[in-house]
Amino acid sequence: MTRREFLELAAAATFVPLAACGGHTKTAQGGVEEGTPDAPAGPEGLPQRMLGRTGVAVSIVGLGGYHMGTQDAEEESVRIVRAAIDGGITFLDNCWDYNDGESERRMGKALQDGYREKVFLMSKIDGRDAVSAARQIDESLQRLRTDRVDLMQIHEVIRPTDPERCFSAGGAVEALVAARQAGKIRFIGFTGHKSPRWHLDMLRKAEEHGFAFDTVQMPLNVLDAHHDSFERNVLPVLVQKNIGIIGMKPMADARIVRQGIASPEECLGYAMSLPASVVVTGCDSVERVDQALRVARAFQPFPEARVDELLARTAPAGQGGANELYKTTEEYDGTTQNPEWLG
Repeated sequence: MTRREFLELAAAATFVPLAACGGHTKTAQGGVEEGTPDAPAGPEGLPQRMLGRTGVAVSIVGLGGYHMGTQDAEEESVRIVRAAIDGGITFLDNCWDYNDGESERRMGKALQDGYREKVFLMSKIDGRDAVSAARQIDESLQRLRTDRVDLMQIHEVIRPTDPERCFSAGGAVEALVAARQAGKIRFIGFTGHKSPRWHLDMLRKAEEHGFAFDTVQMPLNVLDAHHDSFERNVLPVLVQKNIGIIGMKPMADARIVRQGIASPEECLGYAMSLPASVVVTGCDSVERVDQALRVARAFQPFPEARVDELLARTAPAGQGGANELYKTTEEYDGTTQNPEWLG
């Protein structure tokens, strides 16, 4: 698939069929019925896209969960989450291990008073064996104050042994499937930030076991295309398989902006111009939420010439992954630093 085809696909995906809004009308096969694209379908004028073959429409930008445990006051975390939802963001990210569970606890508090029903709630677990994974799923549900999350993902697929461990007898996938059958989760996915190789291995292992992931999460930003690229190696596979694509680290943990490599608007616009279902961005303040909402509401897919110019400008900063430390160091590898989380 060429870059032009990618951009055309992203533009076509931005406005979802009206049937996908509200009740999510489906065909007998479980897909969304064809409809005529209209104005932005989401609340507060925020564009939405389909999350792969799930039949669910989500906001084009999502709220990262890690930063929800970093504010000094719990009330400020609650204010950030609710500002995002009030602004039209429907996709919420989180993880069992973020800030020792504080991110989930604070988000769970924010989702009271009717807010839970307004969002597509995602979290992640680290356990590679069924016992650890099942325990972490239940703990996440308890912290988030809900009896069901919409999406649970295997976190940090960052090492060559992860696919085999997850799919082995008594592995994490067994616990996820059991949780889905019990009504604790709706959809299953996986995430990782290290290398496209492990993502592709995970997808191959799933096929060997007759299993289909609903979503995959990975870094998508203006630097990724220049080194060990998820965009170039994994994104086409996900598009072909109609797996929901969750982009993350659009600003490479803010390094792109802090170093003047590209602006926040360019970072978010570039990631949303790819055929991602949703781009998750970390917001440590209401002002950052407002920035993300402003860019998403005004979003128009970047034309090919602008993409080419942006990639040419960012190429020096992208060489060797020097500014993507999550690929090239262990600084971001929580499960490497805490191997007991894996079980």
